[in-house]
Order: sequence, then structure tokens, then C-alpha cells
Amino acid sequence: MMPTWIFLLIGFTSQLYAVDALPQVEVTNIRLAYHNGEHNAFTDLIRWKGKFWLTFRSCPDGHMVHPTSSIRILCSSDTLEWKEVHRFSVPRRDTRDPHFMVFQDKLFAYTGTWWSGDDTLPREDYDLNKHLGYAVYSESGESWSEPTQLEGTYGHYIWRAATHGEKAYLCGRRKRNYSEQETGAGGASIVESAMLESEDGLNWRFHSLFQADRGNETAFLFEENGSLLAISRCGSDTAQLGTAAPPWTEKKIVDLPTYLGGPMLARWGARYVVGGRRNTENGTKTALYWLADEALSPIVELPSGGDNSYPGFVELDDGSGLVSWYSSHEKNSDGESITAIYLANLILEKP
Repeated sequence: MMPTWIFLLIGFTSQLYAVDALPQVEVTNIRLAYHNGEHNAFTDLIRWKGKFWLTFRSCPDGHMVHPTSSIRILCSSDTLEWKEVHRFSVPRRDTRDPHFMVFQDKLFAYTGTWWSGDDTLPREDYDLNKHLGYAVYSESGESWSEPTQLEGTYGHYIWRAATHGEKAYLCGRRKRNYSEQETGAGGASIVESAMLESEDGLNWRFHSLFQADRGNETAFLFEENGSLLAISRCGSDTAQLGTAAPPWTEKKIVDLPTYLGGPMLARWGARYVVGGRRNTENGTKTALYWLADEALSPIVELPSGGDNSYPGFVELDDGSGLVSWYSSHEKNSDGESITAIYLANLILEKP
């Protein structure tokens, strides 16, 4: 039987994709999960101890670097009703981009922090060399540690983490040679993307470089055989796919002709799902893709606009999916844009 080819036109660069092995997805139960009048952004989602956990950043002063920001952790038994179980901040630092990791029977929530001092920090004063990672962790989900400084992360903007065997691995962006010539904000050319490793999730050391130039947000995923798969944000027009065999010091990097802001990479059944922000003629949107044969095949564009992206994903028991993201496409009763956290269910359609 000849493969089925369809022409996918949902705002992406027109291409032909072989999609006979890739199912269509129905997006259902789209809902606003959290809004408190603040800027709520940068989500992650995980399933642990039979419950669902959602984390994101809240800040009354907006998207940029403010010491008033905090990380919220919510919990749910059914993905419909959510309860805040923990909230933390770091004095004189901007907390953002929280991500989960389950390691050694604990749930970790990591955050990168900009040094801000007592007030809002002008963008020209951002200094990647003063970045520092923090974590909170819990063995039960009920009581949590105090924010703990991650040793070995000073000068690194930490991002997503993953585990393999008895070690954890973390993406950390840093300026080459810790240069003082540029701030390092916004994916500057002197920024590297490093892979850090740890035996306890709190003390980190250098493992290898992932991106030597314009290093950016990278999501790691380890296969059972130890192979590494990674998706990286890269520049304003492209993303990168990385693969490596243990010990992951030599990596194959492939450029992908799709920009991904805040990339997410997860296993969905026997397939891989990727999410992130993309640029369109109608502005920025949060989109999902299948990753197959070193290419991204579009799945769906989620309701989104303006300041948006940073999705999280969990596969449910029935094979469907749950996705989180943030967006500023809706307005409040006064006609003002809100930046809120959203959830939706993803149903695999039968061929």
C-alpha cells in the first residue's frame, strides 16, 4: 500500500510530510487553569505519586526581571481541580522557568534566577554571570524544603533536567569564558549551552557542551538504552535536534527549520511530542509537533497569542495527553490582556 501524503497548511512553511504513521490529535477541554491578576508564565507538568503537579512563575510586575516573582506549585487528582501546595521566592532574585524532576524518590522543582537587587532590573543590566540555580524538593508533596542553592550553577541559567540511571542531567546556559563583554541575555552569540550532571540533584558539575554558540533552552530525554535525544531553541528562525550515545560527549546536531521558544520534549506512547512557541503572520503561537525521522510534523496550534509558550506534557492512563502552557491572548472584564495558565486534553484520533 502506497504511503499517504497530505499537504499540511496551518501557517507553517508549506511542506509535504509522510504522515501515515503519525495520528491526528483532537484538542478538547481547553480551560483556563490559573489566573490571579499577575503575570503567570513558564509552565511545567508532571505525574508523581498518582497525582498531577503543575508549576509556573507568578509576578505582579510582569514578564521581565523583578524580585517580586515567585514559583507556584499546584496539585490535582483529576486535572480539573487544582490546589496550590507550595510557593517560594528567592530574596533579591527573579525566579523563573520552573521545571520538575523526579529523582531518588523526591520531586524537585528547579528555577533559574537573575540577580535583581531590591527593585526591577533594567534589561541592560542583566548579567548571566550572576545567574544562579535554586531548587525546592519534597518526598511527599505536602512538605517542601526551603529554596536550596544549586552548587556548581553560579553563572549558569539552568533550565530543564532529566535523569538516567543514578545521575541527573541539567541544561545550563553560560557565557563563554564567563565573558564580561555582553550581558548574555537573549541568546547572545557568546552563550554556550552546557550539560551539567549530579548524583543528588543539588550539587552539579560540568559534563559537556551541547551548543557551543548561541546556546539556549534545551530539553533532554534519555532512552532506556542510554541514548540521548534533545531539542534546543536556537536563534530566531530555527531549532536544533541533538542525539548522542553514552557517555554523550560526542553529539550529532541537526538544524530544524522551525523556531521553538521554550521547547518541550516528551515521549507519548511510542512517539515523541515537541512543543514550543513559533512565529506566524498572526504573531507568536504555542504549537505541538510530532518528532520523527529528524523532522517536526505539526500537530496543532493551541489557543495562544502575545506572550506565550513554555508547555508541559503528561501522558494519561488511557493513552491521551494533557498539555499546559501560558498565554496572553485573552482579556479581562476591563478589556485588558491577562497572562494566564491554560490546560487542554489531547485525544489521539483513530485512523
